[in-house]
Amino acid sequence: MSANINLPRILRVGAGASHELAATLGQLGVSRPLLVTDPFMQQCGYADRVLTALDAAKIPCGLFADCVPDPTTDSVTRGLAALAQGQYDCLVALGGGSSIDTAKAVAVMAERDGPMRDYKVPTQVDSGLPVIAIPTTAGTGSEATRAAVITDSETSEKMLCMGLGFMPVAALVDFELTLSMPYRLTADTGIDSLCHALEAYVSRKANPFTDGVALSAMATIYRNIRTACAQPDNRAAREAMMLAATQGGIAFSNASVTLIHGMSRPIGGLFHVPHGLSNAMLLPEVTAWSVAAEPVRYAEAARAMGLAEEGDAEGVALAKLTEGLRQLNADLSVPTPQEYGIAPDQWHGSLALMAEQALASGSPANNPRVPTAEDIVELYQRVWTGQGSDNFG
Repeated sequence: MSANINLPRILRVGAGASHELAATLGQLGVSRPLLVTDPFMQQCGYADRVLTALDAAKIPCGLFADCVPDPTTDSVTRGLAALAQGQYDCLVALGGGSSIDTAKAVAVMAERDGPMRDYKVPTQVDSGLPVIAIPTTAGTGSEATRAAVITDSETSEKMLCMGLGFMPVAALVDFELTLSMPYRLTADTGIDSLCHALEAYVSRKANPFTDGVALSAMATIYRNIRTACAQPDNRAAREAMMLAATQGGIAFSNASVTLIHGMSRPIGGLFHVPHGLSNAMLLPEVTAWSVAAEPVRYAEAARAMGLAEEGDAEGVALAKLTEGLRQLNADLSVPTPQEYGIAPDQWHGSLALMAEQALASGSPANNPRVPTAEDIVELYQRVWTGQGSDNFG
């Protein structure tokens, strides 16, 4: 069976790539962009840099700077209102995954009626206005994916939306924009990227194209994430993390995520935990629960990350993998849901709903070990206590 591979039409990677926006717009034949970003990007001057550069190139550009973390349908509606005020023919997304996903959703909904919940998976949305993505965090990989995650403002459900309409036509991946990322954001988005790569590699939809990309991303992230967090000005580590984030996005966009992301979305939607952090909370225990169903691939992932030796038996490699992921969380001070401050009664009272929403996302069905709702509830309870247990079979 052939694999269906989708990528941005233009992918510029490296220091200064973000300065090539005007030339990229010209290549694409578009000339009336709406810049979509968040208040921080405006306050720190990144948005003004883009606007000034486009003005110098005599390209008029509108501005929507009201993106919110973990974008909602309400924020998308505000973006659509800004889009309607001008004759824009494309969107430029500047920021982290939240700004990029907001721009994607606005681009898609500009051509459609009805609430956005009508377009969540399993619906495939294959058209929309062109989006040029300029990521400023090394994490989500959204600049290279045909997916967006938007929270329904009425139900608090984090909706996964997919299709070619969500794929940016161009991505300008400039690691210099990540040099100002704070510790917590660097850690959480970095682990998010690691989840993308690991999940893509063990996914039931993995393919030869994504396997190599995923293994490369895993190796790069595990070897550089601690340095990037501890030494924020380390250009080599920042560049490595940025490239790996894009690789992770390419991998999971073409092979799919699995149980970690399926369980992560309800945590973000119900308790407003940042996406990367909720993935990090889940990574070690969901991996420990899953490894017995795909020991060869999980063992190879451990070797790629340098956690296991080439000569290690599979059981040894699996044990080293789960222990290594737990140690990574400890080293980067990833809190449990309880330590994060979620009230115990709210967490335990939401377990059934979270399990239902996780399964409805479709991602758990791609996991090597496919869970029931009861399995997911048990995993949520294990993650809450932070008391891991290895379950290799």
